[in-house]
Amino acid sequence: MDNARFIRQWIENPRLIGAVSPSGRALAKTMAGFVETHKDGHIVELGPGTGPVTQALLARGVAPERLVLVEFETRFCHLLAERFPGVNVVQGDAYGLKATLNGKVAGKIASVVSSLPLLCRPERDRVELLNQAFELMGDDGLFIQFTYGLTKSPMPMHAHGVKGAYVGKGSPPIVLNIPPARVWRYRKAGHAGKPRA
Repeated sequence: MDNARFIRQWIENPRLIGAVSPSGRALAKTMAGFVETHKDGHIVELGPGTGPVTQALLARGVAPERLVLVEFETRFCHLLAERFPGVNVVQGDAYGLKATLNGKVAGKIASVVSSLPLLCRPERDRVELLNQAFELMGDDGLFIQFTYGLTKSPMPMHAHGVKGAYVGKGSPPIVLNIPPARVWRYRKAGHAGKPRA
């Protein structure tokens, strides 16, 4: 059923969805596993789709009230609200994250977990997303992103003045996902708790 929903949305807007099926269980579990659940604050998920990463975060013990899901597609928003009671679903554009979350989140944001199809967007948009996320999280935040690009960071660490501002570390390829994917973690350069292997 979720595959059918994804395919329908992908046919309607392939640049927005970026995949023909939801993230696999192994990928979702890996992404959730990198979230530092001991840190206070909300966990913002970008592009949750039908909710495989949301489910993995909840299975890891994250309380529903800590989760804020930012989803652009109306149909997915309704599905997420029905599927995950108690989770805050915000309909809006993740690439305008500060405006989208303005007045919607009370308190600190600890982490951002993203399933957005970054490689479909210009470098400037990707860097601006990272900048906005860290403005919301603060210097000790953690940004988690998956990508099907196995050779380099989906965030252009060299582009638009971002060189040296952030550090990123990619996971080994998750070959159980179809297609194989990697998970990248980004932090502000020079701050404690750099991405762990």
